[in-house]
Amino acid sequence: MKDLLTREGADLDRPYEKCLMYGASALTDAELIAVVLRSGTRGVSALELARKVLALTKDGSGLTAVCSLSAADYMTLPGIGEVKAIQLMCIGELSKRIATRRSRTLLKCTDPEAIAALYMEQLRFDPQEHLISVLLDTKMRMIGEERIAKGTANAAIISTRDIFLAALRHRAVALLLIHNHPSGDPSPSGQDIALTEKVRRAGELLDIALVDHIVIGDGSYVSFAENGLLEDEGGCI
Repeated sequence: MKDLLTREGADLDRPYEKCLMYGASALTDAELIAVVLRSGTRGVSALELARKVLALTKDGSGLTAVCSLSAADYMTLPGIGEVKAIQLMCIGELSKRIATRRSRTLLKCTDPEAIAALYMEQLRFDPQEHLISVLLDTKMRMIGEERIAKGTANAAIISTRDIFLAALRHRAVALLLIHNHPSGDPSPSGQDIALTEKVRRAGELLDIALVDHIVIGDGSYVSFAENGLLEDEGGCI
C-alpha cells in the first residue's frame, strides 16, 4: 500500500492515509472527490481541484451538484478532461442509484412521502421532465414501473393508451404517476391536472385505479391524493 500511495502522488497521500486510518466517512467532501480524481494538474493539487468541482454551482449546492453536472460542466475546469469528467458523472449516477434502491426496500405505496423519497434523488436534478407510471398489485405493492414520456408532461402529447398498455402488461390493478418539475417547484400545473383527470377517467373504464399523481420538485413534492386533487374518492389513497 505504501508503494500505491507513492505512485498516486503527494497530493493524494493525505486523503488516502486518512481513509486507511479512520475510514471513508472521515473524509471531507473535497477529499472524497480528490480520491476519485486521483491527481491534479500543474500547480493545482487533486484536493484543490476537488474544491473547484464543489464550487461549480452558483447556488452553493456543493456535493449534490455531482448528481446534476454534465461532462461539459466539469471540463470547464483546467485539469479535468473527458476521463475525469466521466468518473465524476459515474459517481453521481452511482449515488442516485444507491439512494433509489435503498428507498425501494422501504417503500409503502400507500405512503406518498415514501414514494417521493424513492424517486427524489433520481429526478430532482434532471433538466428534463419525465413521466413514470408505477404499477401496483391488489395489496398496493409495486410490481413494475414504466417510463412513459421524457421531456414533457403535456396531457395533449402523452398517450393515455401507453400508460394503460404498460399496466395491462404487468397485470396491474392500480397505478400511480410520478413526474418531476425541473424548475424545482412541484406545484401542479394546469397540464398536470388535465393529465391526471384524463388518466383517472380512463382507469375507471378499465378497472385500473389511479391512486395518486406525485410531482417531484427539488427536495419537495406534491401528492394529488394528499391534497384532495383526485375527484374520485375510490382513487384516493
